[in-house]
Amino acid sequence: MTCSRTTYAPTTCSPSAAREASREHAHDHHEPSTSDCADFLERIVYFLDNELDEADCSAVRLHLDACNPCLEKYDLQRTVKAVVARSCSESAPQELRDRVMFRIREVQVRISEG
Repeated sequence: MTCSRTTYAPTTCSPSAAREASREHAHDHHEPSTSDCADFLERIVYFLDNELDEADCSAVRLHLDACNPCLEKYDLQRTVKAVVARSCSESAPQELRDRVMFRIREVQVRISEG
């Protein structure tokens, strides 16, 4: 089973629910450390690609709720991934494609003659 969604938004809730969640979080968890962040930053890539099971997705979401630096890095990774995906869907101009194909054929001829 994988994450149910690849986009993430910080949890928003009523002030009383936020206080309760904060008490529970403080009681069950500690402030994120540098080593915690390193582990989660590595997992963010898998989170974005929908390659984590639901338990790991929940852990990543909880960490992102508690750690603004990691949330900022998550946003950057998500933006880069979106820009790359959009860029990869564009086609090269026909003139460039023709020149590349010409060069490939030249190399193929040299290899077959050589």
